Amino acid sequence: TLTDNDIRLESIGDRASLPPKCQKELEAAIEKTSANKRMTLILALSYSGKWDITQATKRIAIDVQEGKLKAEDITQNTIDNYLVTSGIPDPELLIRTSGEQRISNFLIWQMAYTEFFITETLWPDFRKEHLYEALVSYQERERRFGKTSEQIKK
Repeated sequence: TLTDNDIRLESIGDRASLPPKCQKELEAAIEKTSANKRMTLILALSYSGKWDITQATKRIAIDVQEGKLKAEDITQNTIDNYLVTSGIPDPELLIRTSGEQRISNFLIWQMAYTEFFITETLWPDFRKEHLYEALVSYQERERRFGKTSEQIKK
């Protein structure tokens, strides 16, 4: 179980759109595992990148309207802090199965510098050797975060 393995459960997404029974059980599981420290499992439930940016924008607008935030003080970090993924590191690697070459409205703000590994392997057939292949490919890359190789070497 999650508790036996010291795994904390979290979720991102529009929990309010889930059936009430699911909301209650999810909240109970999150609460039960909240002190676990070894690892965090994050479930994306009723999540979309567009939804996340929209809800963050609405919350920012409310805080500006209420005088808690000035429009001129809004930065990328401000937006980061209002997203449901606040406090969660941006993905370093996205493994896309079935040959699809799109992100499907998933973490669109957070994947600005994410490396992609695309495989024709279908998700149900994805095995340890496929993960190894993706990790080796990732290790061979030069992470530039929007810079050129020359800028990285300075």
